[in-house]
Amino acid sequence: MSPRRAAFAVVACVLAAVPSAAAQVSGPAAVRMNQTGFEISGPKAATVASAAAAPLPWRVVDTAGTTVARGVTTVFGADAASGETVHQIDFSTLTRAGEGYRLEVANQTSRPFGIAARPFARLKYDAMAYFYQNRAGVPISADHVSRPDLARPAGHAREVATCFSGVDQRGTAWPGCDYSLDVTGGWYDAGDHGKYVVNGGISVWTLVNAAERARSAGRGAFDDGRLDIPEAGNGVDDLLDEARYEIDFLLRMQIPDGATARVPDGRLAPAGEPLRLIEIDAGGMAHHKVHDRSWTSLPTAPADAPAERLLYPPSTAATLNLAAVAAQCARVWREADPAFSATCLTAARRAWAAARRHPAVFASSAFDGGGGYGDGQVADEFYWAAAELFAATGEAGYLEALKASPHWLGGPRSGASATGDPAWPATAALGTITLAVVPTALDPADRDMARRRLVEAARAYLVEGRAQGYGLPRGGTRFEWGSNGALMNRAMILGLAHDFTGEAAFRDGVIHALDFLLGRNPLDRSFVSGWGARPMVNPHHRFWAHSVDPAWPAPPAGALSGGPNNTAMTDDVARTMAGHCAPLTCWADDLRAYALNEVAINWNAPLVWVAAFIDPAPLDDQAAGAAGSAGRAQ
Repeated sequence: MSPRRAAFAVVACVLAAVPSAAAQVSGPAAVRMNQTGFEISGPKAATVASAAAAPLPWRVVDTAGTTVARGVTTVFGADAASGETVHQIDFSTLTRAGEGYRLEVANQTSRPFGIAARPFARLKYDAMAYFYQNRAGVPISADHVSRPDLARPAGHAREVATCFSGVDQRGTAWPGCDYSLDVTGGWYDAGDHGKYVVNGGISVWTLVNAAERARSAGRGAFDDGRLDIPEAGNGVDDLLDEARYEIDFLLRMQIPDGATARVPDGRLAPAGEPLRLIEIDAGGMAHHKVHDRSWTSLPTAPADAPAERLLYPPSTAATLNLAAVAAQCARVWREADPAFSATCLTAARRAWAAARRHPAVFASSAFDGGGGYGDGQVADEFYWAAAELFAATGEAGYLEALKASPHWLGGPRSGASATGDPAWPATAALGTITLAVVPTALDPADRDMARRRLVEAARAYLVEGRAQGYGLPRGGTRFEWGSNGALMNRAMILGLAHDFTGEAAFRDGVIHALDFLLGRNPLDRSFVSGWGARPMVNPHHRFWAHSVDPAWPAPPAGALSGGPNNTAMTDDVARTMAGHCAPLTCWADDLRAYALNEVAINWNAPLVWVAAFIDPAPLDDQAAGAAGSAGRAQ
């Protein structure tokens, strides 16, 4: 039994009496709130749909029926994102710990809820477990999962792949290559068995950044032995051990020196026409991805996947993702493992040089069997990689590249240098975060500007949250594929703003983002498996496929659904909803709904960051365990 499993043994006794996640999905409640509970001193908010024009009285009662808080609602009115007319309730003045509270308003009564010191204590660990359970190349051991049915044999245990050859869906004839790479390991990206450098990059960076923040705070949440992984006990932070599993894979995707490749020439051919290929010296570049020649069916265990595995052509975006993550690795592992650090730095320098030689090699999305992750604009990746290389080396050349970038010291909302919100196709904000938080030779005035730009974005998010009936810190009525992951990336910016300023409003904004994920939404659903009264139970995933066949497992606790999506409704389930759902209700808990209910590493990574920000301490004792499992439904 690992140290963490021993620490949680008492929690298992509590959870044994709790029905399974699937069994807990009941009808929706009219009073929508965080289904996990609330912190004693944190914000407490709810939303109720009502057309009443005047404020409504509300009260909170305890298990004896005694009123412990009361007030009147705030009339929000028409909420375009939910398609409802709503009132908002703030009961933050209630600061007495307890279970079984109920909120009563307008003849509606909420489910019982709790107030505790650490209601989210376990969330960071459940969210982190996603990564171990989606490892490729190794068996997922029953010793390291919460239920025996989650164990499985190794998928793609020895993955030696060569380049795709043949004709793609556009009619482009790809010649293949004269080498193979051993690309064993890494994480399966999402519901399929693909492994993608561009999405692995932002996911690893986010986890390593969370590890650095935890280390600097001195709280020890991810110290050796805290996570239930095979590497626990090796003297290294467990979160870094998990990140290294993906970094090792990313390093394997780099093309050897002297190799050539045929790649698109940088011009965009008309839709449906073959691309024009040119031959380049590809040494140092990174293959964009590795995945099956054709899509596998649902369900399919990784060990049983029958399709041929292939490397797909290199891209500048993938190469710069490798440069950025390898440079971050070189800095973070410099003392813990100097040899690994040196390997990472060599890879980062090679990748940077290769991307500079070939700055416009863009990925084609015309292949079957895996996601495209195409990105036709890489100024953001150049900026991010330069920031990481400067932080790792202090060399003037990288600083010059940073200052020449259109994103220099930009934040998500900072005018001409704006980076946009962090996302796999928009990574420049990660570079600014590194310049803002990592000690370097950067002029202090520039570091302060980077911080101000991030705080500016966070303030804008708070303003947008006040314009939403459900309080989530983003505006408008357009919600993209993976909107929940995007929301967590915004919450990460809010958390950094709190670090920089100490202002409570920013931490409250992070809580409001979690509130939305965990039940304060018009669907009255928790988008995190195993958390809340009505958790997501049917993700689009080839192994967690219980809804297709009961012989397959339901998901473990801690997997984040992609969430509402009214802009790319491409699967069969979503297409039936298009034009018939309010933006925040364009979602279905259906394994077939990959555009709505897929799970992915780049969504779970910021969930880990946010959960560790809200509760940065380890989970060691019975009291913390009980608090941390209060809203958990497994």
